[in-house]
Amino acid sequence: MDEATPPNELDLRPLSARSVVLSLLLGAHPPELPAKDLARLVAPFGVGGSTLRAALSRMTAAGDLRRTGTGYRIGERLLERRGRQDEAVRPRTRAWDGDWETVVVTATGRGPAERAALRARLAGLRLAELREGVWLRPANLSRPLPDDLGQVAECGTLRPARPAAELAAALWPLDAWAATARALLDRIARAPGPAGRLTAFAAVVRHLVADPVLPAPLLPAGWPGGELRTAYTGYRRELAAQVHARVEPG
Repeated sequence: MDEATPPNELDLRPLSARSVVLSLLLGAHPPELPAKDLARLVAPFGVGGSTLRAALSRMTAAGDLRRTGTGYRIGERLLERRGRQDEAVRPRTRAWDGDWETVVVTATGRGPAERAALRARLAGLRLAELREGVWLRPANLSRPLPDDLGQVAECGTLRPARPAAELAAALWPLDAWAATARALLDRIARAPGPAGRLTAFAAVVRHLVADPVLPAPLLPAGWPGGELRTAYTGYRRELAAQVHARVEPG
């Protein structure tokens, strides 16, 4: 699995008008706002009128948004993707009985793009590669592996002879992930203004997606995953409240 971002190099990507618009729309219920309300809402994030109009035009052309009788609404494709992201940020877990999920890649003759796509998919399922083509993780996630993986791999469960905590520490950079999480919590606490907070929480989402979500006995002491999830959930509520407060009644 990729190394976690070093704490002194937090993945704070520049804020785009598109990101601001989507974040605000996702805070509205339903995810639709009039153009005049969007213009008022994006201003504290440093997005001006001309930038907003250009972003809305591009996003509508790309299918990210659709025009309605009163304004703009998030397209179904992005709503579905956000649902998948929410599931990744707050995955469902179950009691762990000591079994590990295993995926052994058996397909041959695939090109580099296909191999890379499969690796990304397996990592997205929070599996880690023990050695070439052999992926595994504790079976504590409340989700089945996709049926179509059977076309390219053998899937099953096992109980490794190696001590579970030792194996987990070898598969995932747990100390690095935790250090970055703590640095993000610190950044959240001192982020300047709405734009700074949105930028910091966008990095939080990316980091949570990379959390292996291991059973508690396999985690280092003081694991900050729960604290980071709680902070993100609170920010989502905060952003939704800001949208609700600033939108003019119809």
